[in-house]
Amino acid sequence: MNIAEVVNFINSHDNPILTEEMNALMMETCYRTHRLTMQLNNTYHEPDEIREILSDITGEKVPDSLNMFPPFYSDFGRNIHFGRNVFVNDCCHFQDQGGIFIGDNVLIGHNTVLATIDHDLDAQSRQNHYAPIHIGNNVWIGASVVITKGVTIGDNAVIAAGAVVTKDVPANVVVGGVPAKIIKEL
Repeated sequence: MNIAEVVNFINSHDNPILTEEMNALMMETCYRTHRLTMQLNNTYHEPDEIREILSDITGEKVPDSLNMFPPFYSDFGRNIHFGRNVFVNDCCHFQDQGGIFIGDNVLIGHNTVLATIDHDLDAQSRQNHYAPIHIGNNVWIGASVVITKGVTIGDNAVIAAGAVVTKDVPANVVVGGVPAKIIKEL
């Protein structure tokens, strides 16, 4: 099994149970991603070099219009998908094993956490709870936001700084707070 097959398996199941072979391949990919993020984060890179390293991390060419200010952290890397004209500010953490799909014209504030993995309270079924995060077009995510597994953010939404988003956000609204709630419609 190759990493593309593992990623497809994860994305096609609500709560996949990974085999030893899949877990070993995922760990190998995680270590590779950690090496690449260390390379990205520990010296200055021009924007084209950042995009080249991000393409290595994701396994797909990122758009030339993507801009990022490192440091950037990812635990897996192969399941991040960037749209056009995306800006990612510094110190963001993308836990992407469940899949992160970012639309066009998205602004992501510094210190944002996108976490696609969660764990069950039952110790016997605590492993392998994945669900993707989908971020629509023209979304603005403020600083120090946490978005949890399975959340979809609608087009044109604004996520206020410090929000913890645990449920889907409709299009054209501002949400904020812990847990995030609709503050106003746009």
